[in-house]
Amino acid sequence: MPAPVRPDPAKVQMYWRPGCPYCAMLRRQLRRTGLSYEPVDIWKDQSGAAYVRSVNNGNETVPTVAVAGHPLTNPSARQVLEAVQRHAPHLLPETAPADAARRWRPRWPWRRTR
Repeated sequence: MPAPVRPDPAKVQMYWRPGCPYCAMLRRQLRRTGLSYEPVDIWKDQSGAAYVRSVNNGNETVPTVAVAGHPLTNPSARQVLEAVQRHAPHLLPETAPADAARRWRPRWPWRRTR
């Protein structure tokens, strides 16, 4: 079993796996904020899977996001942006406001907005 690799402190890394609806939702939300991040597929990257297990009591709980070495398990986009603002403000997107995740709301096809 590979040893868990410490995440890169100069990046935001999102650990995910294919077919995870929570991962897909967080990826869409992060894309809307403009925050750049490195996706790590834990099914292909064994050291990434080992890191996820090391911060989640042996479980491969995804999405797990590492912000400058600080892990977040199943966070919202707002929590990721707050962690970036706290631990690595130089990684914040310059074009999108820091509260872009706060303004995101799902739009359901059966509801009409007026």
